[in-house]
Amino acid sequence: MKNKKLLQIMVMVCSLSIISSCSKQLDQNPITEKVLSNFLTNEKETEEYIVSVYGGLQSTGLYGLYLPAMAEIPSDNSYDEVPANDGGVYGDLDQFKTISTNDMIERNWLDSYITIQRANVVLNRIKDISYTNAATKNARVGEMEFIRALLYFNLVRLYGDVPLTTTETTNPNLYFGNGRAPVAAVYQQIIADLKNAVNHLPSTTAQQGRVIKTAAQTLLGKVYLTQGEYSLAKEQVDAVIATNVHTLVPIETLFDLNNENNREIIFSVQFASGINGNTEGSTMFQQYSPSGTVSGAKGHNLPTKELYNQYTSTDKRKTVYVDVTSSGIPFNKKMKAPSNVADGASNFVVLRYADVLLMKAELENRLDNISAVAGPLNEVRNRAGLLNTTAVTKTQLATAIALERRLELIGEADRWFDLLRNGNAVATMNTWFSNQNIPITISDKNLKLPIPQSQINTDPSIKQNF
Repeated sequence: MKNKKLLQIMVMVCSLSIISSCSKQLDQNPITEKVLSNFLTNEKETEEYIVSVYGGLQSTGLYGLYLPAMAEIPSDNSYDEVPANDGGVYGDLDQFKTISTNDMIERNWLDSYITIQRANVVLNRIKDISYTNAATKNARVGEMEFIRALLYFNLVRLYGDVPLTTTETTNPNLYFGNGRAPVAAVYQQIIADLKNAVNHLPSTTAQQGRVIKTAAQTLLGKVYLTQGEYSLAKEQVDAVIATNVHTLVPIETLFDLNNENNREIIFSVQFASGINGNTEGSTMFQQYSPSGTVSGAKGHNLPTKELYNQYTSTDKRKTVYVDVTSSGIPFNKKMKAPSNVADGASNFVVLRYADVLLMKAELENRLDNISAVAGPLNEVRNRAGLLNTTAVTKTQLATAIALERRLELIGEADRWFDLLRNGNAVATMNTWFSNQNIPITISDKNLKLPIPQSQINTDPSIKQNF
């Protein structure tokens, strides 16, 4: 039952720390095969290990490849061009027939819990480690709290109830038999982590790529919005806006490789080409390019034609965020072409200021502050070259905001989660399939992914979703 592969989720980092992965911005001092029981004994070792926590976000199951597809392909935003490619793991997601042995969910689950365990290790040990600068130590605590919260937020939205652990797992046998924690308990932990992170994190950082206070506030606002706690969400969003740390930048430079960590970016996972034997880049550009456009392109997670047609001719995003091939296939232009197509340098943006403004508009609308809605919504529209919104009623504004989120945040792992939190995923997708003459109908049981079968086989206390 407890075979070696499956136990990796709980024990990989307990027994061995592979710390060779992170970003071009974070200081890289890679080490390999250091036994964890003899490691993290001083500030230098702790700093090295923290790099591995950030590095976990780059993994294939997370922001290195799979997670953006998992949060976009089930929606009306994107699709899989050739469903049979790569064993159908993307195609099954696209067609709502993902099974519990799908490699995408296996890797997402594995990489999430490995990275959570790494964060738990730091949070468990750093309190006993002396740091030269107390503010640096506090910041590192906040960084780990943010990353753990982010991963649990993704997990709970994808799978529902999930195993919840916030302690370092030194004996994997103690992990078994606990089953899945209820969604409410997971959210309680996410909120607690983010509240603590807000208090621990600095307002700015000299080292690009690190988590800062506004990232925790933005994510906490999004969590509260997802939970329907609109007043609490507005407090966080307003706090981010009031800092004046972030602003919109010209669309033409927003995703430029020479301007990646600009003032609009609140948090992004860092990638770089040609570093550490091409291990710091992303394969996303190659995997998410239409078939035949670049070497090895797979056509995964492409924008739908229906979405592309939503951009008007005056919308700058139509050529900057998305475009079409000579044969009319839309593709995402937020990822820039690397010299080595399998070693992309584009960071993956997790949180940015345009999202904050759109959340602000939505929250004001939900709280019936109708006069305060158009301002932040129009900031995003005007930056795209569009005129002010003509929506005036609450219903009209809600529709306008939802569309603006589709157009602005395409490919940034938001659309499926937006449909879920708005409670209209089933209706939206059934209408979309019908309009596209695709013979697929979904129901509420399709709103959660199956738990990886490997986990159920390893620990029978973990029950399947359906």
